[in-house]
Amino acid sequence: MIFRLLDDPVTALFFLPIFLIAITVHELAHAYTAYKLGDPTAAAMGRLTLNPIKHLDPFGFVMLLIVGFGWAKPVMINPRNFRNEKAGMAISALAGPVSNIIMAFIGLIFWNLIIVLAIRTENFDSVIIASSLTFFYLFAQLNVWFAVFNLIPIPPLDGSRLVSYFLPPNLHYYYNFVERYGFIILILLSRFALLGPIHSISGWILQGMDAVLYPLFSLFM
Repeated sequence: MIFRLLDDPVTALFFLPIFLIAITVHELAHAYTAYKLGDPTAAAMGRLTLNPIKHLDPFGFVMLLIVGFGWAKPVMINPRNFRNEKAGMAISALAGPVSNIIMAFIGLIFWNLIIVLAIRTENFDSVIIASSLTFFYLFAQLNVWFAVFNLIPIPPLDGSRLVSYFLPPNLHYYYNFVERYGFIILILLSRFALLGPIHSISGWILQGMDAVLYPLFSLFM
């Protein structure tokens, strides 16, 4: 998906700010949730911020452009500060993808509002409206993609923290052992059509979200 998006100069121009917003809010959600659950580690490291520089991993961004997926700078969490270590880790991990889904809904809301505006003003040829529609739909699209990708149950992605919550202690140890090879596994799997299903699932979710919002906005069209 990333390569197809960057083929269009307009979407390529929008990609960087959307990417920075998506990863910043995602990582901030991890840090803030962990902080509220009792772990001040991320806060002490300056990660409770909307400054994208604090969350950007340059190598992860380059990998996103090269192989189709990338990552931000991981938020450091000390599970010993949680009242329930496994539950705290799972909730903190889930906060990131949930934040992306919320942002995707926000993007779709603005996208639909602009469509309503274009219909009511009969101003379909405006460059501003066309660019705004492209931006907000891409904003929603990429945020859904980041949410789905991060829910893959391969360490160190967020999905692995959720799986770990339900594993018995003996399997939990071996599952976390895989984390040191996680990025290598993801790179190898990307060569065998891993990203194809992610794009499909992301598309279905985005269509479902739009289907939820459409009846509301159709009243004003």
